[in-house]
Amino acid sequence: MPHRQRVALGLESLAEDTASLAGQRLGLVVSPASVDADLNSTIERLRAIPALRLTALFGPEHGVRGDAQAGELVENTVDHVTGLPMFSLYGATKQPTADMLADVDTLVFDLQDVGLRFYTYLSTLVYVMQAAAQYGKRVVVLDRPNPLNGVSLAGGLVDASFTSFVGLVPVAMRYGLTAGEIAQYLKAELSIHCDLHIIPMRGWQRSMWHDDTGLPFVPPSPNIPTLDSLVAYAGTCLIEGTNLSEGRGTTRPFEIIGAPYIDAHTLAQQLNSRDLPGVRFRPVYFTPTFSKYQGETCGGVQLYVNDRAQFDPVRTTLLLIADVKQRYPDQFAWRDPWAAGSHRPIDLLSGSMQLRQHLDADGEIDALLSHWQNERADFELRRTLYYLYTA
Repeated sequence: MPHRQRVALGLESLAEDTASLAGQRLGLVVSPASVDADLNSTIERLRAIPALRLTALFGPEHGVRGDAQAGELVENTVDHVTGLPMFSLYGATKQPTADMLADVDTLVFDLQDVGLRFYTYLSTLVYVMQAAAQYGKRVVVLDRPNPLNGVSLAGGLVDASFTSFVGLVPVAMRYGLTAGEIAQYLKAELSIHCDLHIIPMRGWQRSMWHDDTGLPFVPPSPNIPTLDSLVAYAGTCLIEGTNLSEGRGTTRPFEIIGAPYIDAHTLAQQLNSRDLPGVRFRPVYFTPTFSKYQGETCGGVQLYVNDRAQFDPVRTTLLLIADVKQRYPDQFAWRDPWAAGSHRPIDLLSGSMQLRQHLDADGEIDALLSHWQNERADFELRRTLYYLYTA
């Protein structure tokens, strides 16, 4: 890999020139992955600047300090490190309220997004911008790299009747934009009339994966511990919509997939016989320590991505699901709705009933992927209008 100069984060640009925020009461939307190149937290970086006045912290799913598991509601509290009020955007409300914003002039958004629609930080960004528009606050996005690069796209759009916190806006499943770029897209395309400012990075290029940036990889959430797990998660998050374990409760979440009813060696052999680009499968047996099948021995496979440029995480995941459905028709199932009156999780994650109905009808995977490619064609073109970075 050729040597690259380290990317400079939007956080660093702000620290070098604070004039635009001087005298403002700042509410910081932040998580444990909000750090600089030396692993100093954004919270401490901003508190150390005399010209800046930090008055509140806002936490997405998993919380400001990352101490909540996926789907676990977080309560408002006081941060034990700084003594600042810590408001949850994944609790009783997912949108900042008037009371939360009473001592805030500007919301500073510095979450490490991952460029995937079903990752809930995108929905948090939407709600932050909408609240800012409603209550007359400013939004400043400190931009960070899209760790999966700014080129690759996947999936179709969200059907309007299937919107949820894992699919709130009509963008591709993998949308190939940074947080700053998608914020500009949302403001214009969804007519969110907030006062939005982006503090861009320096040195980031669209072709970069996270390990090209020279920046440390900090887990953006508890079950994405490594870049390898994130590369797989870009497709295997869809496993959450099935009764297969996505590997939560193991050391390799989203890379290990299985269930008690699966013969690991048979599944690995079947998947490897497909000779899928950029990936091989190893048979594994594992016992999750929490989540699906806690304490039960599962058979399955571990994905080894050996060429991420060729690897198609969505296609690979759909073929894996199809193989399991075909081999274990009486044991495989789509998960039931998370709440009464809701849609099935797989429909919310994928954006419509298309995926589930297509696989239940034994349809060709590539036909579905081609349909999704056509569905996102307009988005693929329009997103370029909001680029902050070139090749």
